[in-house]
Amino acid sequence: MNYNRIIFIIRAMSKLYHRAITYGTFDLFHIGHLKLLNRIASLADEVIVAVSSDEFNALKNKKCTIPFEQRSEIVAALRVVTKVIKEDNWEQKVTDIQNEKCDLFVMGDDWKGKFDFLKSYCEVIYLPRTEGISTTEIKGILKE
Repeated sequence: MNYNRIIFIIRAMSKLYHRAITYGTFDLFHIGHLKLLNRIASLADEVIVAVSSDEFNALKNKKCTIPFEQRSEIVAALRVVTKVIKEDNWEQKVTDIQNEKCDLFVMGDDWKGKFDFLKSYCEVIYLPRTEGISTTEIKGILKE
């Protein structure tokens, strides 16, 4: 067995969860997005990311700069991401958790308490946001 495989096995054995899921738009991908996904990967063997569709964002009154297909491709290219799925509505979270066999649901702490109803399906964690960066902030700067 080679050294890299041994390190992989040791790291995998030390993670608290097997499969985590998170949701987001991931428009104008930035360091805050990367840090969130890296923190999730430190907790779970696999990371599933549900990227919000353009249609769902429109229902939320969010205008995306980058189209869904490209946002999904960017997220999928990250080595910490195991799989990308499409988020089409608020209600799909329970089904996604069950279908993907997730034991951890993670969101930024700006959503704290909003998804506690999922605790009957898996562990729910809200991680702190990265200070000083947000897509809304970047869009504001670009408008100036």
